[in-house]
Amino acid sequence: MSKRDVGKEIIQGLKEIKAWKRGEAKLKTFTVERPRAADVPAIRRELGLSQDQFALFMGVSVATLRNWEQERREPQGPARTLLLLAANQPQAVLEAFKSAVPAPKMKTYAKVRKAA
Repeated sequence: MSKRDVGKEIIQGLKEIKAWKRGEAKLKTFTVERPRAADVPAIRRELGLSQDQFALFMGVSVATLRNWEQERREPQGPARTLLLLAANQPQAVLEAFKSAVPAPKMKTYAKVRKAA
């Protein structure tokens, strides 16, 4: 594998921008459709998570998740990007969720010693 020359890549990019400004070149563009509120219930069901679990994973309250699912509110910013990941890579999201959720705590009982 050859080593990248980041400096050359930057200079090439600047040349492409100059050519584009002069109208001599077209730049590649991409449009990414991020999920909307209407997509949230299907994404959650695809993952097989309850509302409580999915809200925990998304880092929002259950009330916020319900507002999205009932289309009263739209997810914003990073939440939409995380929903995109959940929609396109559900297995990766499930693995991340499983590794992030702490195991249930076991109750331990200390022995009480009687005073002599």
